Amino acid sequence: MPLDSGFGPLDPAAPSVPAKQLIADFVAKETTFAAAMKNYTWVRTAKVQVLDSDNKPVGEYYEKDAIGRDKDGKKVVQVLYAPPSTMSKGNVYMSESDFQDINHRMPFVLTAEQIGEYNVTYVGRQKVDQVETYVFDVAPKKIEKGKRYFDGRIWVDEKDHQIVVTDGKSVPDDLRRGHEDLSLPFITFYQQVDGQYWFPAWTHGAGWLHFEGGNGYMNQNVHMRETITYTNYKKFGSNVTLYFAGHKLKTPGQTGAKGSKTGQGSGNSPGQDQPQKPQR
Repeated sequence: MPLDSGFGPLDPAAPSVPAKQLIADFVAKETTFAAAMKNYTWVRTAKVQVLDSDNKPVGEYYEKDAIGRDKDGKKVVQVLYAPPSTMSKGNVYMSESDFQDINHRMPFVLTAEQIGEYNVTYVGRQKVDQVETYVFDVAPKKIEKGKRYFDGRIWVDEKDHQIVVTDGKSVPDDLRRGHEDLSLPFITFYQQVDGQYWFPAWTHGAGWLHFEGGNGYMNQNVHMRETITYTNYKKFGSNVTLYFAGHKLKTPGQTGAKGSKTGQGSGNSPGQDQPQKPQR
Protein backbone atom coordinates (compact mmCIF):
# COMPACT_ATOMS: atom_id res chain seq x y z
CA MET A 1 0.00 0.00 0.00
CA PRO A 2 1.22 3.55 -0.59
CA LEU A 3 2.44 5.10 2.64
CA ASP A 4 0.97 8.16 4.28
CA SER A 5 2.34 11.55 3.23
CA GLY A 6 3.66 12.05 6.77
CA PHE A 7 6.44 9.53 6.21
CA GLY A 8 9.89 11.04 5.69
CA PRO A 9 12.80 9.63 3.66
CA LEU A 10 14.16 6.24 4.69
CA ASP A 11 17.73 6.19 6.04
CA PRO A 12 19.12 2.66 5.40
CA ALA A 13 22.37 3.23 7.35
CA ALA A 14 23.22 0.70 10.04
CA PRO A 15 21.88 1.71 13.48
CA SER A 16 24.20 2.79 16.31
CA VAL A 17 22.78 -0.07 18.39
CA PRO A 18 23.03 -3.58 16.88
CA ALA A 19 19.79 -4.53 15.11
CA LYS A 20 19.61 -7.75 17.12
CA GLN A 21 19.54 -5.72 20.32
CA LEU A 22 16.88 -3.34 18.94
CA ILE A 23 14.68 -6.31 18.08
CA ALA A 24 15.12 -7.80 21.55
CA ASP A 25 14.28 -4.43 23.13
CA PHE A 26 11.08 -3.82 21.19
CA VAL A 27 9.91 -7.42 21.57
CA ALA A 28 10.29 -7.03 25.34
CA LYS A 29 8.30 -3.78 25.23
CA GLU A 30 5.63 -5.31 23.00
CA THR A 31 5.30 -8.19 25.46
CA THR A 32 4.78 -5.70 28.29
CA PHE A 33 2.29 -3.77 26.14
CA ALA A 34 0.29 -6.92 25.33
CA ALA A 35 0.01 -7.70 29.05
CA ALA A 36 -0.98 -4.10 29.86
CA MET A 37 -3.69 -4.10 27.19
CA LYS A 38 -5.52 -6.76 29.18
CA ASN A 39 -6.17 -4.05 31.78
CA TYR A 40 -8.01 -1.80 29.31
CA THR A 41 -11.45 -1.65 27.75
CA TRP A 42 -12.08 -0.02 24.39
CA VAL A 43 -14.57 0.25 21.55
CA ARG A 44 -13.86 -1.27 18.14
CA THR A 45 -15.82 -0.40 15.02
CA ALA A 46 -15.31 -2.57 11.92
CA LYS A 47 -16.70 -1.73 8.48
CA VAL A 48 -16.05 -3.91 5.42
CA GLN A 49 -17.56 -2.84 2.07
CA VAL A 50 -17.92 -4.14 -1.46
CA LEU A 51 -17.62 -1.24 -3.93
CA ASP A 52 -19.02 -0.69 -7.40
CA SER A 53 -17.21 0.93 -10.35
CA ASP A 54 -17.88 4.39 -8.84
CA ASN A 55 -16.40 3.37 -5.46
CA LYS A 56 -19.85 3.37 -3.89
CA PRO A 57 -20.79 0.58 -1.45
CA VAL A 58 -23.06 -2.14 -2.76
CA GLY A 59 -22.68 -4.40 0.27
CA GLU A 60 -21.47 -3.90 3.83
CA TYR A 61 -20.56 -5.68 7.05
CA TYR A 62 -20.63 -3.40 10.10
CA GLU A 63 -20.14 -4.14 13.76
CA LYS A 64 -19.42 -1.99 16.81
CA ASP A 65 -18.11 -3.83 19.87
CA ALA A 66 -17.05 -3.10 23.44
CA ILE A 67 -13.89 -5.06 24.23
CA GLY A 68 -12.89 -6.02 27.75
CA ARG A 69 -12.00 -8.86 30.11
CA ASP A 70 -14.04 -10.96 32.48
CA LYS A 71 -13.07 -11.63 36.10
CA ASP A 72 -10.89 -14.54 34.95
CA GLY A 73 -8.97 -12.35 32.50
CA LYS A 74 -10.57 -13.83 29.39
CA LYS A 75 -11.31 -11.50 26.48
CA VAL A 76 -14.98 -10.54 26.18
CA VAL A 77 -16.57 -8.95 23.12
CA GLN A 78 -19.94 -7.26 23.73
CA VAL A 79 -21.73 -6.27 20.55
CA LEU A 80 -23.08 -2.74 20.68
CA TYR A 81 -24.52 -2.54 17.18
CA ALA A 82 -24.51 -5.05 14.33
CA PRO A 83 -27.07 -4.63 11.56
CA PRO A 84 -27.57 -7.57 9.21
CA SER A 85 -24.71 -7.94 6.76
CA THR A 86 -25.43 -7.05 3.12
CA MET A 87 -22.11 -8.42 1.79
CA SER A 88 -23.97 -10.99 -0.32
CA LYS A 89 -25.14 -8.14 -2.58
CA GLY A 90 -21.51 -7.90 -3.68
CA ASN A 91 -21.36 -11.69 -4.09
CA VAL A 92 -18.94 -12.16 -1.17
CA TYR A 93 -19.25 -12.83 2.56
CA MET A 94 -17.19 -12.57 5.73
CA SER A 95 -15.24 -15.74 6.50
CA GLU A 96 -13.69 -17.16 9.65
CA SER A 97 -10.28 -15.77 8.63
CA ASP A 98 -11.71 -12.23 8.31
CA PHE A 99 -12.72 -12.26 11.95
CA GLN A 100 -9.35 -13.70 12.98
CA ASP A 101 -7.63 -10.83 11.16
CA ILE A 102 -9.84 -8.17 12.77
CA ASN A 103 -9.27 -9.64 16.22
CA HIS A 104 -5.58 -10.55 16.05
CA ARG A 105 -3.51 -9.42 13.05
CA MET A 106 -4.66 -5.94 12.10
CA PRO A 107 -3.76 -4.71 15.59
CA PHE A 108 -0.43 -6.59 15.23
CA VAL A 109 1.70 -7.18 18.33
CA LEU A 110 5.06 -8.97 18.19
CA THR A 111 5.67 -10.52 21.61
CA ALA A 112 8.27 -12.91 23.01
CA GLU A 113 5.78 -15.73 22.45
CA GLN A 114 5.43 -14.88 18.73
CA ILE A 115 8.93 -13.77 17.72
CA GLY A 116 10.10 -17.34 17.07
CA GLU A 117 7.58 -17.60 14.22
CA TYR A 118 8.99 -14.61 12.29
CA ASN A 119 12.07 -13.39 10.46
CA VAL A 120 12.64 -9.75 11.43
CA THR A 121 15.02 -7.69 9.26
CA TYR A 122 16.26 -4.19 10.00
CA VAL A 123 15.51 -1.77 7.13
CA GLY A 124 16.49 1.67 8.42
CA ARG A 125 15.28 4.77 10.25
CA GLN A 126 12.34 6.91 9.18
CA LYS A 127 10.32 9.77 10.59
CA VAL A 128 6.57 9.23 10.76
CA ASP A 129 4.97 12.62 11.29
CA GLN A 130 6.89 13.78 14.40
CA VAL A 131 7.95 10.32 15.60
CA GLU A 132 11.44 8.97 14.92
CA THR A 133 11.22 5.26 14.17
CA TYR A 134 13.21 2.15 13.36
CA VAL A 135 11.83 0.21 10.38
CA PHE A 136 11.75 -3.59 10.14
CA ASP A 137 10.44 -6.10 7.61
CA VAL A 138 8.54 -8.97 9.23
CA ALA A 139 7.73 -12.28 7.51
CA PRO A 140 6.71 -15.72 8.81
CA LYS A 141 9.53 -18.28 8.90
CA LYS A 142 7.14 -20.97 7.72
CA ILE A 143 3.42 -21.35 7.16
CA GLU A 144 1.79 -23.97 9.35
CA LYS A 145 -1.54 -25.42 8.32
CA GLY A 146 -4.49 -23.76 9.99
CA LYS A 147 -2.52 -20.70 11.17
CA ARG A 148 -2.39 -17.16 9.83
CA TYR A 149 0.44 -14.66 10.08
CA PHE A 150 1.33 -11.02 9.46
CA ASP A 151 3.65 -10.36 6.49
CA GLY A 152 4.83 -6.79 5.92
CA ARG A 153 6.67 -3.87 7.51
CA ILE A 154 6.56 -2.34 10.99
CA TRP A 155 7.71 1.03 12.37
CA VAL A 156 8.98 1.04 15.97
CA ASP A 157 9.25 4.21 18.04
CA GLU A 158 12.92 4.92 18.82
CA LYS A 159 12.17 6.12 22.33
CA ASP A 160 9.41 3.79 23.53
CA HIS A 161 10.45 0.73 21.47
CA GLN A 162 6.84 -0.07 20.57
CA ILE A 163 5.16 -0.53 17.20
CA VAL A 164 3.54 2.68 15.93
CA VAL A 165 2.66 1.64 12.33
CA THR A 166 2.22 -1.67 10.53
CA ASP A 167 1.78 -2.09 6.77
CA GLY A 168 1.21 -5.52 5.22
CA LYS A 169 -1.34 -8.29 4.96
CA SER A 170 -2.46 -11.49 6.60
CA VAL A 171 -1.20 -14.70 5.03
CA PRO A 172 -1.74 -17.25 3.64
CA ASP A 173 -4.59 -16.75 1.17
CA ASP A 174 -6.49 -19.84 0.14
CA LEU A 175 -6.16 -19.93 -3.66
CA ARG A 176 -7.99 -23.19 -4.35
CA ARG A 177 -10.46 -22.65 -7.18
CA GLY A 178 -13.97 -22.42 -5.81
CA HIS A 179 -12.64 -22.14 -2.25
CA GLU A 180 -10.74 -18.85 -2.48
CA ASP A 181 -10.30 -17.13 0.88
CA LEU A 182 -8.57 -13.82 0.16
CA SER A 183 -7.55 -10.84 2.28
CA LEU A 184 -6.72 -7.21 1.60
CA PRO A 185 -3.44 -5.44 2.38
CA PHE A 186 -3.86 -3.02 5.27
CA ILE A 187 -2.10 -0.31 7.25
CA THR A 188 -2.59 0.29 10.98
CA PHE A 189 -1.63 3.43 12.90
CA TYR A 190 -1.19 3.40 16.67
CA GLN A 191 -1.75 6.14 19.28
CA GLN A 192 -0.11 6.74 22.64
CA VAL A 193 -2.36 5.99 25.61
CA ASP A 194 -1.63 7.11 29.18
CA GLY A 195 1.74 8.43 28.05
CA GLN A 196 3.39 5.01 27.84
CA TYR A 197 1.59 2.52 25.61
CA TRP A 198 1.00 2.62 21.84
CA PHE A 199 -2.46 1.15 21.19
CA PRO A 200 -4.10 0.62 17.77
CA ALA A 201 -6.06 3.65 16.57
CA TRP A 202 -7.04 3.12 12.93
CA THR A 203 -6.75 0.37 10.31
CA HIS A 204 -7.50 0.78 6.63
CA GLY A 205 -7.35 -1.70 3.76
CA ALA A 206 -8.42 -1.38 0.14
CA GLY A 207 -7.90 -3.20 -3.14
CA TRP A 208 -9.18 -5.76 -5.61
CA LEU A 209 -9.64 -9.46 -4.87
CA HIS A 210 -9.59 -11.83 -7.83
CA PHE A 211 -11.65 -15.02 -7.69
CA GLU A 212 -11.04 -17.64 -10.37
CA GLY A 213 -13.94 -19.04 -12.37
CA GLY A 214 -14.74 -22.71 -12.88
CA ASN A 215 -17.45 -25.37 -12.69
CA GLY A 216 -19.96 -23.26 -14.58
CA TYR A 217 -19.35 -19.88 -12.95
CA MET A 218 -17.45 -16.82 -14.12
CA ASN A 219 -14.32 -15.42 -12.53
CA GLN A 220 -14.70 -12.05 -10.87
CA ASN A 221 -12.72 -9.12 -9.53
CA VAL A 222 -14.18 -7.65 -6.37
CA HIS A 223 -13.32 -4.14 -5.18
CA MET A 224 -13.16 -4.08 -1.37
CA ARG A 225 -12.54 -1.54 1.38
CA GLU A 226 -12.31 -2.02 5.13
CA THR A 227 -11.81 0.40 8.01
CA ILE A 228 -11.45 -0.40 11.69
CA THR A 229 -11.28 2.20 14.45
CA TYR A 230 -10.26 1.68 18.08
CA THR A 231 -11.51 4.32 20.51
CA ASN A 232 -12.38 5.09 24.14
CA TYR A 233 -9.46 3.29 25.78
CA LYS A 234 -9.99 3.14 29.54
CA LYS A 235 -8.09 1.32 32.23
CA PHE A 236 -10.28 -1.49 33.46
CA GLY A 237 -11.46 -1.27 37.07
CA SER A 238 -14.47 -0.87 39.26
CA ASN A 239 -14.72 2.81 38.31
CA VAL A 240 -15.08 2.11 34.57
CA THR A 241 -18.63 2.31 33.22
CA LEU A 242 -19.49 1.77 29.56
CA TYR A 243 -22.41 3.58 27.94
CA PHE A 244 -23.99 3.20 24.50
CA ALA A 245 -26.87 5.34 23.21
CA GLY A 246 -27.31 6.72 26.71
CA HIS A 247 -27.74 3.29 28.32
CA LYS A 248 -25.37 1.78 30.84
CA LEU A 249 -23.78 -1.47 29.67
CA LYS A 250 -22.72 -4.38 31.78
CA THR A 251 -19.02 -4.47 32.55
CA PRO A 252 -17.13 -7.26 30.77
CA GLY A 253 -17.10 -9.33 33.93
CA GLN A 254 -20.92 -9.18 34.05
CA THR A 255 -21.61 -10.42 30.54
CA GLY A 256 -22.99 -13.81 29.71
CA ALA A 257 -21.24 -16.40 27.59
CA LYS A 258 -18.18 -15.26 25.71
CA GLY A 259 -19.12 -13.88 22.30
CA SER A 260 -22.82 -13.54 23.10
CA LYS A 261 -24.64 -10.75 21.29
CA THR A 262 -27.10 -8.10 22.31
CA GLY A 263 -29.46 -6.11 20.14
CA GLN A 264 -29.54 -6.75 16.42
CA GLY A 265 -27.41 -9.60 15.15
CA SER A 266 -25.41 -9.86 11.96
CA GLY A 267 -25.25 -13.63 11.95
CA ASN A 268 -21.50 -13.49 12.64
CA SER A 269 -20.00 -14.46 15.97
CA PRO A 270 -17.60 -11.80 17.32
CA GLY A 271 -15.75 -14.48 19.25
CA GLN A 272 -14.87 -16.10 15.94
CA ASP A 273 -11.99 -14.90 13.86
CA GLN A 274 -13.54 -14.90 9.81
CA PRO A 275 -11.19 -13.28 3.93
CA GLN A 276 -13.85 -12.75 1.51
CA LYS A 277 -15.14 -15.71 -0.50
CA PRO A 278 -17.49 -15.58 -3.48
CA GLN A 279 -20.96 -16.95 -3.01
CA ARG A 280 -21.78 -19.42 -5.73
